[in-house]
Amino acid sequence: MSKARPVALIDANAMYCSCERVFRPLLNGQPVVVLSNNDACAIARTNEAKALGIKMGDPWFKIRHLEQEAGLVALSANFELYADMSDRFMSVIGQFGPDQHIYSIDESFLFLDGIRQNLTDYGQQIRSRILQWVGIPACVGIGNTYTQAKLANHIAKKRSHWNGVCDLTAMPRGAMATLMREIEVDDVWGVGRRLAPRLNDMGILSALDLARADPAMIASEFSVVLARTVRELRGTPCIDLGSEGQAKQQIVTSRSFGRPVIELAELSEAIVEFSSRAAQKLRTQGSKAGAIQIFIRNSPFRRTEQPFSASLTVRLRAPTQDSTLLANAALNALRKIFKPGIRYAKAGVMLMDFQPNDTEQLGLFDAPSVAEDAVAAANLMQAIDQLNDRYGRGTVRLAGAGIEQHWQNRQERLTPPYTTQWSAIPIARA
Repeated sequence: MSKARPVALIDANAMYCSCERVFRPLLNGQPVVVLSNNDACAIARTNEAKALGIKMGDPWFKIRHLEQEAGLVALSANFELYADMSDRFMSVIGQFGPDQHIYSIDESFLFLDGIRQNLTDYGQQIRSRILQWVGIPACVGIGNTYTQAKLANHIAKKRSHWNGVCDLTAMPRGAMATLMREIEVDDVWGVGRRLAPRLNDMGILSALDLARADPAMIASEFSVVLARTVRELRGTPCIDLGSEGQAKQQIVTSRSFGRPVIELAELSEAIVEFSSRAAQKLRTQGSKAGAIQIFIRNSPFRRTEQPFSASLTVRLRAPTQDSTLLANAALNALRKIFKPGIRYAKAGVMLMDFQPNDTEQLGLFDAPSVAEDAVAAANLMQAIDQLNDRYGRGTVRLAGAGIEQHWQNRQERLTPPYTTQWSAIPIARA
């Protein structure tokens, strides 16, 4: 266990919706939702949308009547824009302290030890600069552990009189206990709705009840992880988020199609595209894959069709991070499991059996030219990645991925990538 240090959780408010509002100020004050792949369901909601009774994950077809009845604005998810805005959001936060841990696209932990001024005032400075420089509203929760910081952030976001910043480190124990008693246990980080019913049956209804529970009992009845949450609520650091920065042991890239895919040629385009994206992620973390798996399936929700799914794992001749080699292996696997006449709804690629990029394993009978070819291929992949990083994903891609890609997600309400393409930069006119 490490020593307690004041840590802040800075969390963007309705991140995806807030990004859209930055470039469309007329959306301020209106109910807005952002929809998932294929415009299927709500994955982000403004407070105005929540006030209409819209819940996270509500299918679009069930709430679309609110367009006419309540002025609801629904937008397709623009992840290219959100990722770039997230980079700017995190960059501003990083200016307020050297020890930053980016937890998700809209959340970042920032350690505040060494800050001499009032931490609530410091949190307000962070919020103000983010809003001024990025245009995204945020809330700040401060505690002595990650879990306390998450709890404080929840309080700052849900209760307006805190004005967006809650500092539990400066709060008397009695006042903190009163606050924790008012927070339901399923709102505690690491609990959620899956464990809450079991905890409720044991009389643990609030965050305060969980903090006062016996960690040994919690560990035996639930898990060591939840026991750590108990200790964290008490102010004892037990969680190490640093381990999350380790390289992944599997990389999966998959998508549901915007419409059913029937032809092998079109399905092949999707598999090549997914292989390329997975390979790029593999190169980013400095790994090579020794095996690749592909999977395809139709929709399990079409009652007129028999469910169909198939997958195949291929062991590669030598571990690689070369997009062309991985795509070729994936295509060979696809041809073996493809079944004509199926209306395919989803496909994906998974890379596995990783090893570090700085290791090279040649076959017993490989000629010296094989190593030279590997170097040339690595240089090519590096050039492709640099071009795509500079000019946008998909600027350079394998020919097998196709040009029009009709299988792509349906995004009928997609806004422009305002910050990542010159042609999409907003123009202010007098």
